[in-house]
Amino acid sequence: MKTYYVYILSNCRRTVYYVGITNQLERRAIEHKYKKDKNSFTAKYNINELLYYEKYDNSIYAIQREKQIKSWRREKKINLIKKLNPEIKNLFVD
Repeated sequence: MKTYYVYILSNCRRTVYYVGITNQLERRAIEHKYKKDKNSFTAKYNINELLYYEKYDNSIYAIQREKQIKSWRREKKINLIKKLNPEIKNLFVD
């Protein structure tokens, strides 16, 4: 059975947040960090720090959750991040 991840990234100054979904969190974090797609939103705004993630066994639930979090205002996203990561530090170091 596959595992799906809903994740939140930010730039080092925490001025922009990005919500995404993947089935390989480590691979996806590396792709963001090293700007695999140079024209992407995350590359343009230097969004490469993993701040939060949730695991799901069902892609439908993961997609629903991603959409829900994307619809939230900035403050609500920050509060969610702080539940897992109170100091809002980068969780991915390769």
